[in-house]
Parts: sequence; structure tokens; C-alpha cells
Amino acid sequence: MTKEKNILKKYPILGLILFGAVLALVPPLAEAGILKNGYITTIGGTLIYAIAALGLNILLGWSGLISLGTAGFMGLASYVSAYLTIDLELPFEAAFLLAVLIPTLLGILVGLVSLKIEGLYLAIATLAVSEVLRKTFEELVPFTGGFSGKSASYPTLLGFIPGFDGFELDRTTTYYFIVIVLVIVMILTYNMMNGKLGRALNAMRGSEAAAQAMGVNLLTHRLMAFALATVFASIAGVLYVHFIKFSYPSTWILKMSLDFLAIIIIGGLRSIYGTVLGAFIVFAVPDLFLKQIPYFENLSYILNGLLIILVIIFYPNGLIGIGYDIKKLFGKLKKGGKKDE
Repeated sequence: MTKEKNILKKYPILGLILFGAVLALVPPLAEAGILKNGYITTIGGTLIYAIAALGLNILLGWSGLISLGTAGFMGLASYVSAYLTIDLELPFEAAFLLAVLIPTLLGILVGLVSLKIEGLYLAIATLAVSEVLRKTFEELVPFTGGFSGKSASYPTLLGFIPGFDGFELDRTTTYYFIVIVLVIVMILTYNMMNGKLGRALNAMRGSEAAAQAMGVNLLTHRLMAFALATVFASIAGVLYVHFIKFSYPSTWILKMSLDFLAIIIIGGLRSIYGTVLGAFIVFAVPDLFLKQIPYFENLSYILNGLLIILVIIFYPNGLIGIGYDIKKLFGKLKKGGKKDE
């Protein structure tokens, strides 16, 4: 067991891949009757939200920049992908790239604005962008379907190859696709945040003046932080519309952006696993457990609020820190046992 732990410490990417393999067990367990069939949709949606939250964690956790526009960018990507695949009948891969590129360009513009404002004012500015996008979703009926929403279908991969119909995914295979994308995003995040970019963003978060003195270009790194956050939100938006198969303006509201903020606070700032843990607590726990208890189905708001308060007081680095504390406790107990012997 010790050797396995050492291997995972030495090769953390392997740990992320194994984590993805565990998540991939959900459909087989559902088919075997161990889990409910609806858990595939709930957990798949939670993993999509985790991808978007990872982008916000890069922006807030590593860079020290705030954004309340994640839901707006995610919604824009979902509508663009649905429109391109259903109305224009473009291949999924082309729609995916364009649906990520368009919101990212907008996110970079927000990054330019961030050079002039920061803190609460930056949060209000990103919220304003998100609200403008939400209103656009409601009014631009030919593109978004207005309040009726926009429908999409499960992805068809490699359908652009002549003479080949491509791989038409269903709910289960789309879930596997989501897991693969999540693992890739987690690996990219780990490599970037443990490399030169991560060190530069951390320096910028600590002190912009000190970061500049060390040669960190604030313009470049702020734009990169906003671009990465928007790219991850856009990827999540595309996956959402092709997994849930509907996108409504009422989905992409301030509450969702605040939920993403709750995810990284509850799970853990600057923690990849903590972000996924936070996504499960904020999105999966209410659906999987609270709704099964009478009179508790509408208490997710209270649960999230209480968790944020408790985490800030007792675990300011997120609930992922509980695991480290348990390891320390067992380590002390083992040492105590050896001394007694």
C-alpha cells in the first residue's frame, strides 16, 4: 500500500487518470442495479460543472482575480454549439472549436478591462457582462429560441470524415466522453499550475508590484488567466448542451455563477481534487440525497450557505483539507502505538 502511495506521489498524473477510471464506473454500476439509472445524468452534469469551476479556480485561486460571469460564458458556448450543430448542421468538432473560441475572445476583452479595475468592481463588471448575455439569450429568438430554449443532440464524433457516419454517442457514451474531457482538463490544470505559468499567477496573486519586479508581465498573465477560465467554462457549456440536450436562459443566471464560487470555496482554493469535491457537494448532494428526504428538497441554498460559513471558519483551505488532517491523525496514532510497544 505504501508503494502504491509513493507511486501516486511520484506520478500525480497517474492519480488523475485513476480518478477518471473510478468516475467511469458509474454507468456499469447503474446497469448492474447498484446505482440508480438517473445517477448517470446527475453525476455527468456535476462533472461538467467541475470543469467550469476549475477555470474559475485558476482565475480566483491561483490568480487572485474574481469573476461572476462564468454562467454567462458557459451559456453562450452552449447556444453557439447548439445553433451550429442543429441549425447549420456543422460537425460537432467544428461547433466545439467555434463555441470555445467566441466566448474566449469575449473573456480576453474582460481581461483587458481587469487592468483598470479590480476587486469588487471587477466582480460587478463581470456580472454585468453575464447579465447582458442572459438578456441576449432571452431576446435573440432566432439564435437561442428565447424563453423556449434551444435543443441539441448527443455528439457525433468524427462525422466530418467523407464516407464515414461517425460515432453517434448516447447518454452513457457521452458520460464517458465527459469523464475523458474532465481528466484532460485536470491534467492540463496540474501541469500549468505547477509550472512557470502557475508560479507567475501565484506571484501576481500575492503582490502585483513584487510580481512585476520579478519580471511577470501583468497584461499577459491576466489575459491568460481570463482566457483559461473562459475556455474551461465554454468547454463545460458545450458538454452541457449536448448531454442535457437543452439550454434555457433561466439556467445561466447569477445563482449559477455564485454556485461555482461556492464550489471552489467549499472544495478548496488552488486544489484540483477539491474543485471536483466541491462540485459534488454543491450540485450532486442536493439531487442525490436531500431530495430523497421530505421537506429537504429546497434546502440546498441553506446547506451551501452553512457549508461556506463552516469552511471559512474551520477549513479556510477547503474541505479537501479534511483528508490531510485524517492522514496526520492516523500517522500520530501509529507513532503512539509504536512508542507503547
